[in-house]
Amino acid sequence: MKERASPPESKDVIPPSPVPAPHQSSLGYGLERPVVRGKFLYCGDRKLWVRGISYGTFRPDEHGSEFHDPDRIERDFALISESGINAVRTYTVPPRWLLDLAYKYRLHVMVGIPWEQHIAFLDDKRRSRDIRARVREGVSLCAGHPAVLCYAIGNEIPAPIARWYGARRIEQFLRRLYAEAKEADPGGLVTYVNYPSTEYLELDFVDLVCVNVYLETQQSLGAYIGRLHNIAGSRPLMLGELGLDSLRNGEQTQSRVLDWQLRTAFAEGCAGAFVFSWTDEWYRGGHEITDWAFGLTDRKRQAKPALAAVRRAFLEVPFPAEQKWPAISVVLCSFNGGRTILDCLEGLLKLEYPNYEVIVVDDGSTDGTAEIARRYPFRLIQTSNQGLSSARNTGLEAAAGEIVAYIDDDAYPDPHWLTYLAKTFMTTDHAGVGGPNLPPPGDGLIADCVAVAPGGPIHVLTSDREAEHIPGCNMAFRKTALEAVGGFDPRFRVAGDDVDICWRLQQRGWTLGFSPAAVVWHHRRNSIRTYLRQQWGYGKAEALLEEKWPEKYNAPGHLVWAGRIYSPSVSAPRRLRRIFHGVWGCALFQSVYQPAPGYIGSLPLMPEWYLVIGCLAAISAAVSWQPVLAAALLLAALGVSAVRAIASTLRVSFPTQHESRVVRVGLRGLTALLYLLQPLARLHGRLRHGLSPWRRRRVQGWVWPRLHVWTIWSEHWRAHEDWLRSIEADLRASGARVVRGGDYDRWDLEVARGTFGSVRIMTVIEEHGASKQLARVRLAPRCSGWARTAMLMLLASTAATAWHGAWIPSVVLGALAAQFTLRTAGDLGAAMAVVLRVLNAAKRNIEQPLAEPQAQTESAPTVNAATSRIARAGGRWA
Repeated sequence: MKERASPPESKDVIPPSPVPAPHQSSLGYGLERPVVRGKFLYCGDRKLWVRGISYGTFRPDEHGSEFHDPDRIERDFALISESGINAVRTYTVPPRWLLDLAYKYRLHVMVGIPWEQHIAFLDDKRRSRDIRARVREGVSLCAGHPAVLCYAIGNEIPAPIARWYGARRIEQFLRRLYAEAKEADPGGLVTYVNYPSTEYLELDFVDLVCVNVYLETQQSLGAYIGRLHNIAGSRPLMLGELGLDSLRNGEQTQSRVLDWQLRTAFAEGCAGAFVFSWTDEWYRGGHEITDWAFGLTDRKRQAKPALAAVRRAFLEVPFPAEQKWPAISVVLCSFNGGRTILDCLEGLLKLEYPNYEVIVVDDGSTDGTAEIARRYPFRLIQTSNQGLSSARNTGLEAAAGEIVAYIDDDAYPDPHWLTYLAKTFMTTDHAGVGGPNLPPPGDGLIADCVAVAPGGPIHVLTSDREAEHIPGCNMAFRKTALEAVGGFDPRFRVAGDDVDICWRLQQRGWTLGFSPAAVVWHHRRNSIRTYLRQQWGYGKAEALLEEKWPEKYNAPGHLVWAGRIYSPSVSAPRRLRRIFHGVWGCALFQSVYQPAPGYIGSLPLMPEWYLVIGCLAAISAAVSWQPVLAAALLLAALGVSAVRAIASTLRVSFPTQHESRVVRVGLRGLTALLYLLQPLARLHGRLRHGLSPWRRRRVQGWVWPRLHVWTIWSEHWRAHEDWLRSIEADLRASGARVVRGGDYDRWDLEVARGTFGSVRIMTVIEEHGASKQLARVRLAPRCSGWARTAMLMLLASTAATAWHGAWIPSVVLGALAAQFTLRTAGDLGAAMAVVLRVLNAAKRNIEQPLAEPQAQTESAPTVNAATSRIARAGGRWA
């Protein structure tokens, strides 16, 4: 047994004080149980920044209890509290009197529940049942105590064990442990402490995400926290352990590293962090650990320099008070937003940012919006109703800040919203920065369903920290960047303005950033009618965007993002994943690869899928002499949508927790209905405004679609990219739909008039010395894959109906097949015509003195003569 020796005198050691009686928490010290609100924890109305330290494990006594020295523990807790720390993490279940001690010193406790996670624990059913019982018993011992921060139902299941059983079995077992903990203490928060080697575990059921991270460079830690935020989604992210061994690195290095580790953790948006550990005294696996020294104090509780560094860092959470912040103008645009704008104005009033102004632009409201805005110390600008983009531009013109942040009238910000946006601007060169928009709880049953239904405002990320799109309810830009692109496009009166401005900024070569902690709370629609109207409006906005950005859309008319969409409706269904284990499972930091769905795989996610259903219904009606086949075709198409809706609905988590099982079942049923109705509303908006699979660009002319090889001779050298940019610009000016080839394509440009066919362009530049060049351009017509599939299906149906003697359906289907064929030929010929017209114009505009490639003889003909020969040869080099 360890001797209870008195520690040496030191200013960092607190003299002993009486141990409180059990349940002394009833006396009341003002500590409240935390709750999760979006990306952060709250105690009542106060945001809780978890400034934690790990405590233990220590050598147990003869009864197996490591917490057997109340005097030592109280002295530790007093010094911990004095050091600006407000939470301790234990790795075993503490006795009730220890929780009372923690409560006395205003310390929250993260309760760890140990079990045999380092062995093959699922091979024995009795062991599995025993682990579940142990978790339930451990939580029951602490249940209801106000000092409990959360319960950790596991800590770092080793990667080889997870690989042995597979991710799914581990996830299912942890889900059962979570259920046991929640049953024992329904009001407690539950987490599992993961680590990088098993970050691929999908634990979407835990209340907060907790990860142990030991990275010794600031850039690596910041980047990895960004990755963890995307894994955590809308839940708080907490670092369960971070630290540095002072035995190998020295106490001064430990102090310096811990300082930037903690500051980086909170600056990157973590809700909390635990330093490992309080003391060098550490007992594990039946032995005292003496070859590591991670403690802020040594074994005799003498403070190391790291303790002072941690105290300073924790006192300045989340940012230093003396930090200089850029001026930000917050622009709030509203049209008849009187029902929700009050919450927004109240939230803007409570922002914890030292240098900001608020500009309210009333875009011709006919309700009481202006009257409500006048009650607040903000600038109000009233205009006639000219649309959302115009209102945003009005705010931009009036803004005095170097950064302009936009928020919608049906959203309200987290108090640190501007702080995290500004931090990202200050540490990067991004032209714009956005953050997540989360649905607040308590908005109503329908709003809860809409919050997890498809079609909501979402962010699209190309990496853990860069975005392709940031939604308009939570976006900020450098004012100079907005002015450089001319502000927002006024044609987007209701929606689509945010997508357009993001693409225009990226077209200039600028980037967009994403700050996961820059949170706004965004009210969702609280009626099915308004939700469907919103989706119809989004469909209209997509049609307007397609007119301006045709290259961003695929042939059926669906927007194709380069990045990953972060939305409950998109991420809900489990996708195929490949886990990187390394050869023989030896990878240190493992990751998961989730392939993006291909064209066929993503088709059921598109509104155009309902057109497919309609076509299949028509075909099944045409083969009515085969009722089983007809019913199978139609039911299969409908079944895909139904299965997707049900699978997605079963996995979503609603913003408001409902106790009634009947209510939960009803919510999932309504959500499934919204999954089925939303594509219809979006499709109607698209079709109503011209965005359809059979749309055509306004291009005149027709040329027989066949392979062409075109050449252009130039006496003046130009880079290959300049040639292509020039051709691309001329093609776009002609009104054609032009798409650039991707990183893995063997073609450079694709030109289309309609969606049934296109022409792909490939170029090569020959260098002939003395700055002379010969550009060869190959034009290859291509029929769209979906058009080929439709024609084959129609031809097969025509043959089948004729075979069975159903001549009327056969004629109808044959006519449709002919229509598809003619339309495809028309689109191919029109695309070929516009490309040849542009190339002819380019040839005429290039100055070409008398010359031929150096390989020609001295009697080489003039370029005009060569051009004539090319033209006579049908575009081929003769």
